[in-house]
Amino acid sequence: MSKLKSNFGYTKVKSTEKTKLVQNVFTEVAKKYDLMNDLMSLGTHRIWKKKFIDIINPKNNEKIIDVGSGTGDIAKYIIKKKFKGELHLLDLNKKMLDIGKSILGENKKIYFHKGNAENLFFKDNSFDKYIISFCLRNITDFKKSIKEALRILKPGGIYYCLEFSSPQTELTSFIYNNYKSKTLPLIGKAVAKNKNAYKYLSESIDLFPNQKKLKLILKEVGFNNVSYINLFDGIVSIHKGYKI
Repeated sequence: MSKLKSNFGYTKVKSTEKTKLVQNVFTEVAKKYDLMNDLMSLGTHRIWKKKFIDIINPKNNEKIIDVGSGTGDIAKYIIKKKFKGELHLLDLNKKMLDIGKSILGENKKIYFHKGNAENLFFKDNSFDKYIISFCLRNITDFKKSIKEALRILKPGGIYYCLEFSSPQTELTSFIYNNYKSKTLPLIGKAVAKNKNAYKYLSESIDLFPNQKKLKLILKEVGFNNVSYINLFDGIVSIHKGYKI
């Protein structure tokens, strides 16, 4: 019998099964995904993502990959910056990619790819910037995805990660933990008709490394000058690292 190696929320599952379970979650909530982001964050995810794009500072001669691109919400913010470089959107979920295509429309500089962040099919030293937003904790072997990011980035390339993290004060932590464990699943049940999907969301945040641990992992993989900034008292963090 195979060993149980991965967490799907608090549930232990075979590593080979986790990816499929996570993709099932996103397939089921895809149509309501953007609406749910607005509701469960009270609209603040838009502030986080705009700050994220400001830090990324996309430039017109760059080749950028957005991994776990979902419905293309990060791409929308990049396009609003009048970005004229090359933008690649990669996701493992076809339904989410299809929604992204319908939203973003035809654009010769935007490329859509169905693929797994753990095993990217791009050549070494291909991209100037690698973006991952609220996806890293959903990857079965997220350390492997970070190694792949390092591989496909050009020397001097930059890794950017926007992800839920650990609040820095007891009051914020108390309010936030109660909200995501009790309220989020109820919103999911009422709006997306899927309580368990948002129960998984809460649990996946609990189990993911905090900002200091993730910084250490990025350095161990091989990124240099790794830093992070906290938003909303550490509810989310933006990590940044360079390939030298």
